[in-house]
Amino acid sequence: MESSDTGLALLPEIEVEERTKQKKQPRYHVILLDDNDHTYEYVIRMLMGLFGFGRHKAYGMACTVDKTGRVILLTTSREHAELKQQQVHAFGPDPLLDHCKGSMTAVLEPTEAE
Repeated sequence: MESSDTGLALLPEIEVEERTKQKKQPRYHVILLDDNDHTYEYVIRMLMGLFGFGRHKAYGMACTVDKTGRVILLTTSREHAELKQQQVHAFGPDPLLDHCKGSMTAVLEPTEAE
């Protein structure tokens, strides 16, 4: 340590690292699209099974997708959103309808930038 003219000891300079701002991971909506090939019961069972929603919430979402043509099921990271989309697509046909050929459709959309 060096001393100054005032007799006080000078401390060595400390290097300060600039902290870089961590960039937030982009978020994505998992959106279920309406169709006429699945019953309310199928949609409710799928949402309860894949997303862990209670029956009341799943019913409300089934009503929304039926009335508006789409409903946001989840907003999450891209990787998790892709997994949930794949699970919706793999859920299979509605066993309550003979003419149902496959699963419902879910799409991913990025959220608005904050």
